[in-house]
Formats: sequence, C-alpha cells, structure tokens
Amino acid sequence: MNGRRRSFLRLSSTARVAAACTAAGTLFLSGCSAFPGSSGGSRSEPITVVTWAPDDTNATNMPGMPAMAQAYARWVNDTGGIHGRKLHVITCNERNDAITAAKCARRAVDAKAVAVVGSYSQHGRSFMSPLEDAGIPYIGGYGLSEEEFSSPFSYPVNGGQATLLAGNGRQLANVCSAVSLVRPDTIAGDELPELLDAGLAEGDRKPATDVRAPEDASDYTHQVKEALTGAGAKSSGTGTGTGTGTGTGTGTGVSDGAVADTGGDEGCVTAALGKRTNTFFDSFRRAQKEDSRVRMASILGSVRQSLVDSTGGRNSPLEGTYATGWYPVADDPRWNPMHKIVDDYAFDDNRIDVADPGVQTTWIAYTVLKSVLTALDSDKITARGVRTSLDRGHTTDTGGLTPKLRWRFEDLLPIRNYPRIINANVTYQVVKDGKLVAVKQGFVDVGQTLVNRKVA
Repeated sequence: MNGRRRSFLRLSSTARVAAACTAAGTLFLSGCSAFPGSSGGSRSEPITVVTWAPDDTNATNMPGMPAMAQAYARWVNDTGGIHGRKLHVITCNERNDAITAAKCARRAVDAKAVAVVGSYSQHGRSFMSPLEDAGIPYIGGYGLSEEEFSSPFSYPVNGGQATLLAGNGRQLANVCSAVSLVRPDTIAGDELPELLDAGLAEGDRKPATDVRAPEDASDYTHQVKEALTGAGAKSSGTGTGTGTGTGTGTGTGVSDGAVADTGGDEGCVTAALGKRTNTFFDSFRRAQKEDSRVRMASILGSVRQSLVDSTGGRNSPLEGTYATGWYPVADDPRWNPMHKIVDDYAFDDNRIDVADPGVQTTWIAYTVLKSVLTALDSDKITARGVRTSLDRGHTTDTGGLTPKLRWRFEDLLPIRNYPRIINANVTYQVVKDGKLVAVKQGFVDVGQTLVNRKVA
C-alpha cells in the first residue's frame, strides 16, 4: 500500500532458534535446552504481566486500560489468585512515543512477564521485536498497528481498525452519495483509507476523500473544509446539519441492516481521530453551513458515550451520528460482570469509563489471560507455556462479547496484511436520544469484505 510497509513473514530470533533446534532434534543439547520465557516459576511467586497505554499526551490518551488491568488483578487476587498465585500487573505509560513503547516492552522482558495484555500503542515496530526476542505473547492489543495482526506472538481479540473502517464503509454505503475520511497523518493512519473504501465498494460507492490531520491539533478548520468539499456539501435549504437522522426511517437499507436508506443523496464525513475527534467536531460545527446535507459518522473510540454526554446528551449535535464498534453497546447485560468488578475493585477510579472500547478490550484480553492461565498447571505458567497453549487451540468464552476466541492456524482469516485476525465481527450503533444504541442486534461479519478488498 505504501513504501513503508514491512513484510510480516519475518521471524524473531526466538522463532528461528526454536525452529533450528527442533529440526536438529537437539532440544536437550546445550544452547537449545531453554528459550526466553521458558523458565518456570515457584508456585508461591506472583504471575507477572504488563499493560501499557499512553497517558498525559497531546494525542489520544487511554489511562482507563491500565486502570482496568489493576482492578481486574485486585479481583483475581481477592478471589484466590491463579492456582493460589497472585496476579501482578505492571503498568507503563507508553506516551504515544516509539522510543517509550520500546522501553515498555523491555520492561516486560526485564520483569519476566508471561504476557503483555490489553494494551494500546500504534508503535508496533518498536514494541513487538523485543517481545518476540524474549518469547512474550501480546494478548488483546487495541489493534492499531500492522504488527499486531502479523506477528505470530500476537493474539488479537478484535479485528482492530481494519474491521472498524471496513464496517463503517459498509454502514455508510447505502446512505452516503460521497464520503470524506478524516484520519491521523501517521503510519497507522495510512492504513485506513483503503479499508473504508473496501466497505464503500460493496455498496458501489466511490472511494472516500482522504483528509489527513495532525494528531495533536487544537483546531481542524482546514480539515473540516476539505472534508465538507469531499462529501459534496451544498446548500439545500432543508439539510440535516451535523446529522439528525436516527437510522429508524423507512427504506430498504443495505443487506446487513446497517442504516436506513434515505435516498443516497447525502454526503458523509467520518472521523477516526481517537479522542481528538471531539476537537474535530468542534471545528466541524463552526465551519459547516447549517443547511448543508452532510451526515456525521465515526468509528467507536472516536465517538464515545462520554463525548455525547459532554456535548449535550439528548441535545448533542452528535444526535444521529453513526458509529461502528467491535462489541455490544455499553449497557448490554453481557457487560455486567465487568461493571460489577469495576464497582467493587476500582475504588471510584475515574480513569475507567466502562463504555470506552479500550477498557472493554482490556477486560476481554484479561478474560483470555485468566482462561489460559487457569487451564495451565501452575509450574507451566510461563510466557512459552501461554503461547503454546494458545497456539494449540485453547478457547476462551467471553460471555458473548465476542465469538469464542481461538488462535489455531486454521482459525486465522486469509486477509492480506492482517493474517492474525480471527474475529472480524463489528457492531453498528447510532446516537439516539443522547445514547449510543444498537442499530441492529448481533454482529456483522466483515471478514469477506477485507478478504476481497483491493490493496493499493
């Protein structure tokens, strides 16, 4: 897609040594008797894992993810631990910085962590190599970087931004005559346009206008004007402003029930700027003509319930905005176990927003961790033991928040550039009466959309 893409067929030094030793039949000879992450721990020693995310930066901050990890560990330890062993969570501020992301990974290596769990970073090139060299699995990353979906040491619980953008394209294909995508001007952001276009193509729509934006801007007026032009903004006298539709009107809709068909004559601006989306929306409201027919949309993580609440709730200008997410809506009963643990063990930690997809991803990632650790014998709880169990087909039931998760070779979807995706499901949501609610029940599988997409 661009000259910066790295081949995902590389092997870490750990993988190469393991392959060579196995081929030679010399696993018990000097130099092949042990691998990084393979030494067992005492039954009384804590089980150490690491969770990282950026905090106190000028870009997207995700402090709720390490806070959720700490609350989860308190619950596990208060209820007997894992085989009687304490779960020790080390947190690291990744600072949205490649050098610091690598330092967080080396911290996991130094601590002999059995896994990095439920973390957020767009700097996969920086953090994955140290983990691979030490044999440490990366479970349930947020899904921002290519490496999370190419490294054999990564075990993603969702389809990352690839599925969100493809799903968003399908969601908008039947209602939008033209679409503009506002996204970060970063390597991770470079992945997004072709993914959105894959979903749009299924509705015979042309590719979106690609609007690049700085991650740390305080004003996006220039990008708003470019996006409105790309979406075909024009004076209609009876337009919808920033989006007042709720997806409940009549019409045939697209085949997966994404949205109601309003005639396909509206333009759409979809933003994927993380927590900077709020700043973009502020600029959008100031710059957009009240009578231009442009509908707002986004991916979940950019549009959050907290953002809707802070901009007016039922009176929010985000009313009618469509969003594509990975999981059921926040008030779905399947989230009740997480809500109870947050209530009982987070001690009013205001960093944790249970509607935040980062917090939700951390919860699911730790559900996977607990499931695999419980299934292992205590003396086999090592980084290597965790990887081996997952590679051999350990299955985690997340209570319906995702399909059952399993990472055997045959479970991997044949998606170019994202060969580690096992879960390509998304959900369609809309802001209605000040709440993010489901447009339709159940999941929408966009795996085939990604398989069929054209790669630039």
